[in-house]
Amino acid sequence: MKSLHAHAERFSAAQAASSRALLAFIALPLAGCAVGPDFVSPPPPGVDRFTPEKITRAGDKSASIGFAGGDVPQRWWETFRNPKLNRLIESSIEHNPSIQAAEAAIKVSYYTAEAQKGAFLPALAANSNDSLSLPSNLRPLSAINQTIFNQTYPSLYNIVNNQPLLNVTQNPPLWSYSLFLKQLTVSYTLDIWGQNRRTVESLEAQTDLMRFQSEAAYLALTSNVAVAAIQEASLRGQQAAVEKVIRIERDLLDILRKQQGVGWASEADVLTQEAALAQALQLLPPLKKQIAQQQDLITALAGRYSTDQAPETFDLDELKLPRAVPVTLPSVFVRQRPDIRAAEAQLHAASAQVGVAVAARLPNITLSGSGGFSAYKLAQLITPGTQLYTVAANATQPLFSGFSLLNQQKAAESAFEQAEAQYRQTVIAAFENVADLLRAIQADTEAVKAAAYAEKVSGRNLEIVRGQLRIGSVSVLAMLNAQQTYLLAIVAHAQARGNLLSDVAGLFMALGGGWQDQNLRNLPPTGPGSPTREQIETIDGPVNPSLLPDPIGNAPTISAH
Repeated sequence: MKSLHAHAERFSAAQAASSRALLAFIALPLAGCAVGPDFVSPPPPGVDRFTPEKITRAGDKSASIGFAGGDVPQRWWETFRNPKLNRLIESSIEHNPSIQAAEAAIKVSYYTAEAQKGAFLPALAANSNDSLSLPSNLRPLSAINQTIFNQTYPSLYNIVNNQPLLNVTQNPPLWSYSLFLKQLTVSYTLDIWGQNRRTVESLEAQTDLMRFQSEAAYLALTSNVAVAAIQEASLRGQQAAVEKVIRIERDLLDILRKQQGVGWASEADVLTQEAALAQALQLLPPLKKQIAQQQDLITALAGRYSTDQAPETFDLDELKLPRAVPVTLPSVFVRQRPDIRAAEAQLHAASAQVGVAVAARLPNITLSGSGGFSAYKLAQLITPGTQLYTVAANATQPLFSGFSLLNQQKAAESAFEQAEAQYRQTVIAAFENVADLLRAIQADTEAVKAAAYAEKVSGRNLEIVRGQLRIGSVSVLAMLNAQQTYLLAIVAHAQARGNLLSDVAGLFMALGGGWQDQNLRNLPPTGPGSPTREQIETIDGPVNPSLLPDPIGNAPTISAH
């Protein structure tokens, strides 16, 4: 008895050791290495500025004004200090279908990756197979023979569909039988070479790609809405400028008509002024058309139909120009642009696909097993002796496939090289984008300053000419020149202000828009006191008064650091 007990203990110990060995064998592939390259993020560019030289102000002095290092505000559009613009952008983020489509794309990619992770776990299936076997030579019995059979073999009587199945012509008699099979099957593919891990890695990188593309969609939408609002405001400013000149020209026409009545002006003088007025009036319809088209664009960006009224209207004087935009160092910049991050995620996915292609050429091992019960009678299904078990291992080594696996690996490696080149091109294009906008803002600042001074000088000249016209001491030609000069100057000023505001909005976008891995709709408002005065200085009104009086003064500096 002791010997039997000791044998049982040894058997249990051996069984436990075997179980531990089996578990270790199964866990070994999970801890193993994955073939293929391990992805490492590309290093940042080894540069410290966006342009080869400092972008200085128009004069001789050099200074940096608001372009020091720092993060772009998450709600950068609030730096324009326009509540209507804030409301419009927030509403557009909430209702624009492109944003909703981008969010859905993230979910698709995420759940695809989660589905692939199921390969890390064994697959379990239940099988139930109940069958009835009938010999081919059975035929129904007559009622008389059935009665005789029932009396002779009462324990073997069986009826299916009210027909007895025993064939009494055979000796010995044959009858039908049933088989009940209940079984569980489990299978598991060992990820020895990390093929599934690399596949999941690639799918997760694709999820990152979708997420960064979604952030890029947010950034593009907010920038497009801001620029559309600024363009509408600029067009309204140009319309207001033309209407102002029209009022002046009508006043001058009235003066000439009165002078014609007393013989001080000729009919030719009056007709000349009428022609100048007509030319100014011709400028209004195109401006009104462009304003209506901008409103249609704003309505569409807000996720509404063109039949709806524009959610907001904008005037140039209501938009305040930020005097400071935080331009981060290039080493940080590449982590802030969502398109660069998307290109990096694409590179990561391509890197993982190389590992998938390499692993496909190596041996593949699948373990499977099944267990259950089988009996001829349902009542006997779970009785002793009805159990059945099956354990199997399947190993597959590709030997020859027409070089398809090798070529698939080479294709994956080439795709990785392509993604790497595309990443570098994306970074180069991003640097060009920022550099262009820095230069544009410098030129726009000088243009606003020159246009403001031109408007002031030409306006003063027109006032003098109008006064001289009242006393008949100026020629009609001088009067027409003064009107035309003032018209061009006042319209150019409105255009220059709009261009500057648009390029500032474009620079915010080029710098990454402050998305910082956060959904814009979930960001708390920055509040009326944010950003701080040290971060953002604003110009109240149409233009900084310091820009007006000095015709050769220096424009604000834009540093490229």
